[in-house]
Amino acid sequence: MSIDPRMIQQLLRLQFQPGNPLSSSGGTSADSSDFLTLLDSLLATASAEPSAGNASASNGGRAGAAGLPMAAYTANTALHSMQRSAYGPSRPGAYDPLVAEAGAKYGVEPSLIKAVIHHESSFNPYAVSSAGAKGLMQLMDGTGEGLGVSDPFDPAQNIDGGTRFLSGLLRKYDGNEAVALAAYNAGPGRVDRLGIRTDADLRDKLHLLPQETQRYVRRVLDTKLQYAAL
Repeated sequence: MSIDPRMIQQLLRLQFQPGNPLSSSGGTSADSSDFLTLLDSLLATASAEPSAGNASASNGGRAGAAGLPMAAYTANTALHSMQRSAYGPSRPGAYDPLVAEAGAKYGVEPSLIKAVIHHESSFNPYAVSSAGAKGLMQLMDGTGEGLGVSDPFDPAQNIDGGTRFLSGLLRKYDGNEAVALAAYNAGPGRVDRLGIRTDADLRDKLHLLPQETQRYVRRVLDTKLQYAAL
């Protein structure tokens, strides 16, 4: 599938200009019409192209999410990916209701959840790490799927899934926060192989974990105290 990059560029220019034509609060009807005409043209062109592999006529070719033909789905996904890159971090308090809800649901202090988000993504809901971890609490795809997260870039799903995972680690390590955080960062398997079960164990063996994890545990605990004091 080939998509004229100039069309994508024009779509983004229209969408992110002052008075976003897709927003409910701004944009003239002419702006909106221009945007939707271009988008329809892009998706129609992509839909008309044959998908790879000569899919059988019985299913009309491969389909992506929402039943879109794969070419159109790929075009739409590419557009959303570029949209996401235009957004930066949110304010730390922007997700307080979601944090409070998840904390109450899974028995995790909101200050700890916010500290994890602070150091995982800097409150950027569209953050993606080099390893592929996504969203506010940086969930890997497999972990997120196991936690029922279908869209890691949805703050509500990501915070719920990440808090549920953190809650499970706190239970596994009998409430030892530092160990749970080490496992959140380095993986529970690595922590278990070192025989770390308590915060006292962690103090004795912290040097055996990656330096990134050593810094992560200290910083998250310090930041938790700051959020708890607010």
